[in-house]
Amino acid sequence: MNSELKAIKVGLLGLGNIGTGTVDILRRNADLIESRLGVPIELVRVADLNAERAKTLNISKNIFTTNAEEVVNDPNVQVVIELIGGIEPARSLMLKAMDNNKHIVTANKALLAIHWDELVTKAEKKRISFSFEASVGGGIPLIVAIRRGLVANHIKRITGIINGTCNYILSRMASEQKPFAEVLAQAQANGFAEANPALDVDGIDAAQKLAILIDLCFDTTIHPEDINRCGITQIIPLDLTTAAELGYRMKLICSATNENNGVEAWVHPTLVPIKHPLASVEGVFNAVYIEDDNLGPSLYFGRGAGALPTGSAIVADLISASRDILSGAISRMPISGVRIRGQAGNHISLARDAHSEFYIRVTALDQPGVLANITGVLGRHNVSIASFIQRGRADTLQEAVPVIIVTHEASYTNIKDALKEIDTLPVVKNGSFLARIISATAEL
Repeated sequence: MNSELKAIKVGLLGLGNIGTGTVDILRRNADLIESRLGVPIELVRVADLNAERAKTLNISKNIFTTNAEEVVNDPNVQVVIELIGGIEPARSLMLKAMDNNKHIVTANKALLAIHWDELVTKAEKKRISFSFEASVGGGIPLIVAIRRGLVANHIKRITGIINGTCNYILSRMASEQKPFAEVLAQAQANGFAEANPALDVDGIDAAQKLAILIDLCFDTTIHPEDINRCGITQIIPLDLTTAAELGYRMKLICSATNENNGVEAWVHPTLVPIKHPLASVEGVFNAVYIEDDNLGPSLYFGRGAGALPTGSAIVADLISASRDILSGAISRMPISGVRIRGQAGNHISLARDAHSEFYIRVTALDQPGVLANITGVLGRHNVSIASFIQRGRADTLQEAVPVIIVTHEASYTNIKDALKEIDTLPVVKNGSFLARIISATAEL
């Protein structure tokens, strides 16, 4: 153990929401952290393009800079916390910090999802601590559970709600029966959604996080763009009401399954049985349901975003890296959780190969023969119907009404091909909406 160290010296890149929360925790809980670590943590360099943020946080001019290069090149800095976000300059700064033998803590899921192999390989080559708990699930101690608690288990399936913005919007839509656009505006006003919400509501954020989980759980690197993805923008209150009537709740679910034929992964609106643990997850909360061969099912639940929840994960990683520095046990645990990579034997099973039950909403003219046309298309594509509900009646033959279809188990390919044909029918208006269904008989 390095008993000569009197403190762990830290550099911080980014004073946005998470950076502010991290500084708050380091200051407010400084005595607690020192008592558990054995030495204090000192914030010796801080960088942000906005100097006003540093003034607001009373960060000394002696340690603040608008040039992030000064932080990663400072010889006194032992650990760099990267909270800039995005790809560049975060990637270049992180790589330079590694070249300077500095340990890394980050919350940057986009960078990890896209440049996983490069960053992990570099960190392991340099034998530095590289931590990213805050990249998935905010403050939930999920990654440490996977890398440590489940290290002896074959993980079979991950099913989760990992975007708090979408979960908040769907929860409000269901409880208040308000349309997507109105609830989105409320979420933006309350700080739960960005001014440009596409990253969240289109499922991009969830796909990036799922890519990280796939690498950790299945030793398989996948680009988030290769994950079949559908967001929540087409969901209407009727879908949520109908789901409840059928015994489900609609959520934006991420799923990855490790089968013999490869890893199947998707992000999609999904009907979750009310008895399933994920069905009761409301608001901005996240939850991940993991199934493995030894523990069976386990649930990881908590706040998936926010300054203090995410800052909690950042500081936990910082303390872990500091303990490594103090003990000299750097690189004791592989960054990806495995010492010998086995990616050569793994591949991605395209989502079109997946089978499940499906929920379909079609808006069609209320005319004789229309339902027969729709069911005929489904039949030609080998999609069997479990139930068929027309919601309301039109006043004239030129008005459209929603038709809800629940299918028996079918392939995703057949469903998509059928809907592509259905959407071209002259009697169908506004296109169709598709959600997956987690079977009510699925093992919980």
